[in-house]
Amino acid sequence: MDRKEFLAGKAMDAYEFFGAHPTGKGTVFRVYAPGAAGVTVMGDWTGWKEISMDREEGGVFTKWEEFAYPGHIYKYVVYGRDGSRVEKSDPYGFGQELRPGSGSVITELHSYIFDDWDWMNNRSTGYDRPVNIYEVHAGSWKRHSDEDENGFLNYLELAEQLIPYVKEAGYTHVEFMPLSEHPCDASWGYQNTGFYAPTSRYGTPAMLRTMVNRFHQEGIGVILDLVPAHFAVDSYGLRRFDGTPLYEYRSPDVANSEWGTYNFDYSRGEVRSFMQSCANYWLKEFHFDGLRFDAVSRLIFWQGNERRGVNPNSLNFIKYMNESLKRLHPTCMLIAEDSTAYPGVTRATWAGGLGFDYKWDLGWMHDTLSYMQTGAWLRGSMYDKLTFSMMYFFSERYLLPFSHDEVVHGKATILQRMQGDYEDKFPQARLLYLYMAAHPGKKLNFMGNEFGQLREWDESREQDWMLLSYPKHDGFFTYMKELNRILTTNDAFFRDYAGDGFLWRDCNSREQCLYAIERRGDSSRILAAMNFSGIEQTYRLPLYGEEARLLLNSDDIRFGGSTETADFVQDSCEITIHLPAYSGMLFALGAAADKE
Repeated sequence: MDRKEFLAGKAMDAYEFFGAHPTGKGTVFRVYAPGAAGVTVMGDWTGWKEISMDREEGGVFTKWEEFAYPGHIYKYVVYGRDGSRVEKSDPYGFGQELRPGSGSVITELHSYIFDDWDWMNNRSTGYDRPVNIYEVHAGSWKRHSDEDENGFLNYLELAEQLIPYVKEAGYTHVEFMPLSEHPCDASWGYQNTGFYAPTSRYGTPAMLRTMVNRFHQEGIGVILDLVPAHFAVDSYGLRRFDGTPLYEYRSPDVANSEWGTYNFDYSRGEVRSFMQSCANYWLKEFHFDGLRFDAVSRLIFWQGNERRGVNPNSLNFIKYMNESLKRLHPTCMLIAEDSTAYPGVTRATWAGGLGFDYKWDLGWMHDTLSYMQTGAWLRGSMYDKLTFSMMYFFSERYLLPFSHDEVVHGKATILQRMQGDYEDKFPQARLLYLYMAAHPGKKLNFMGNEFGQLREWDESREQDWMLLSYPKHDGFFTYMKELNRILTTNDAFFRDYAGDGFLWRDCNSREQCLYAIERRGDSSRILAAMNFSGIEQTYRLPLYGEEARLLLNSDDIRFGGSTETADFVQDSCEITIHLPAYSGMLFALGAAADKE
């Protein structure tokens, strides 16, 4: 690391210098605390006796300890110029104790040997490939026990059980909610104290590397949530790290976030270097295929509020970080969770954009779920809810999310949010996901959605897997597997951002609540016909001399529907489809229709 670049906010490798680095004989500790009167290090190898660290130029404190080795626990003690004494975990610590412990753990950084190079050399950002993401909270996908607060599967057990499930279900990538260390389970990992430390809830850093390696060997990409906007206020974390506001803003007006955390101050070069090096760390040292950046709106605008104006410091930080990450990892995915209308989020930095690969389409998500929660008899007046997204879609590379945020805090689960009684919810949910598949944009679905979870997500309990013993839920899961298979094997669904890859075959049947979409690829064309009304309808669509072959009927009896044989007839000019209430069908068109 170049120290001038670090202070100027240009370093991407600050973790190679700071932190605890085993040397073969002992360990070198380095910590940045320019405002401190002094810093000591202590650990279990000293009997927790404090050892003074040496102050170097530029606010760096350093110490070599001969008898400190990987596995030892340590803390810094920071003495402020105001007379304060605070025990701190290492901001660049590569391991941390299981909560409620707060000590950092000396960890080898480069000892693990990956054997996933075939995957790494052939991976892609996925613009023209299938990207179907399964979002997972590692602590509640499955558990050993819901009664034990530490009854988690470890990283190796997750790999053993999650990989075959994801392959069976038809997903191409897994996205893990934050795996960096955090003190409170209920924060879901979004309030961090150890930005470089894989959470010890699920095992060691080496176990996490092994998990990612195994996913890659099975052809599955792995994306990680990163939290660049704010950090937890626990005393042992980054808050007033050197006795002064070092990582956070000095003014409470902009330092305090709505989540009871502190916002990073990206006007400081050392803070920019800290977080952009952190992003590089997860991509380089753990082989993650992408990062989903949380709360990007809080980086674009002051406090995420457009009326307060753009925050130029954090905006420049995003641009530099994304540009640098793409230089270092050209095929990684950089994904923005951004709820604003700020333009150019997925435009290249050299063209004036922010440099992300994808942006979550939260407007599409809200409009679609609002439509599905409305009574069928009122949907004609809301017809444009399902068409409006295509008015702006090609302004960014959008990703369509049904994420963890949509199944908590009284919102109900995706299945529950379908209008009507229990029996009506399943066909509507099947139709919802067929529409999602037909709509351009890469896809993300939160765990449990795929089999019709009925209980809101709770981070302290595993998913209700016993639901799969009930025919309706098992049928729904069978449907989702088949839909995902079609989605990831027909190139008509891959060309999400090419203008000629999408066509409305019909978006004018307002009173009937009927819609038809065509998707076009190099070797396949797909027609989606959808009936969002509560009554059976006959739908006539032109064929222009082409053949149509049924790929999927959402009302098939195999999926819990009522149809044994799909009812449609065609000639060279037209296809006539009898669509039951809340149902849709997918057809292969043209030459693809002749393929079995």
